[in-house]
Amino acid sequence: MPPALDDKLVVAISSRALFDLEEENRVFEGGDAEGYMRLQLERLDVPAHPGIAYSMVKKLLRFNQDGVERVEVVILSRNDPVSGMRIFSSGAAQALRLERGVFTQGRAPFGYLRPLNADIFLSANEGDVREALAAGFPAAHVMVGARPAGNGYPDELRIAFDGDAVLFSDEAERVFQQKGLDAFQRHEKRKADEPLPAGPFKPFLVALHRLQQSAGTGMRIRTALVTARGAPAHRRAIQTLMQWNIRVDEAMFLGGLPKGEFLREFEPDFFFDDQSGHIRQAAGFVPAGHVSAGVTNASKTAETRRRPPRSKGA
Repeated sequence: MPPALDDKLVVAISSRALFDLEEENRVFEGGDAEGYMRLQLERLDVPAHPGIAYSMVKKLLRFNQDGVERVEVVILSRNDPVSGMRIFSSGAAQALRLERGVFTQGRAPFGYLRPLNADIFLSANEGDVREALAAGFPAAHVMVGARPAGNGYPDELRIAFDGDAVLFSDEAERVFQQKGLDAFQRHEKRKADEPLPAGPFKPFLVALHRLQQSAGTGMRIRTALVTARGAPAHRRAIQTLMQWNIRVDEAMFLGGLPKGEFLREFEPDFFFDDQSGHIRQAAGFVPAGHVSAGVTNASKTAETRRRPPRSKGA
């Protein structure tokens, strides 16, 4: 029987999200594609340093350590196949089990998410992330300059999520953007017992929940909802999670307070938010990724559709 990925949590990730390749990428962005390829080949036996999503990926792979393959990590990259050799060798040097990869030499790779049955796509290429989200896959633009994850919880994978336009739809966010805070609060109070529609990252939260229930490796998962909502709008968020039969371990209803210092206390391996301002602030404290979804990103999504992304170094 041929191998399949249907029963695994599948992480599709670009080279720059997993490893620190910013020096090499600057060569490419400077217009020297041949020099970029040459540099990668010269460094074939020089392992790349861990990147921003490395901690999350390493901990996810530890859910396989009892011999049951629950998680699959696939490199999905705009790199050329020669550069891909270095990615695999860097993974081996870091004791990451990486067996599969797709290297498209500049072509947008997000189309391969469907045959991979990917549960999440992490990339340093903003355009690819937008296209993946439009195709229905949880995806985030990794902030390569963010603060790396700490090592305070080696046996616990910690993931933090924003609510509206990430775990939940942007229904309520649209009310806030169009009519203001008072209208938003009235809207959410009126619909407190009506579950919010699912957002782009509900499937990933479900996959994490399923992984936690199936694992017998000693690894744990701790999740947090970190949202600008405050009371009384908190009620609908909690009611929605209850209706989904999914529990988060911590919930922070911050009423608009900056999220960074709260995230620093939680110490996530990764944080996902739809608002670029929130992500820029959070990235000073923790690994972070921008979910380019919902009404606050609508104009940028339209712009991406009009022009093809150019960067190969992903």
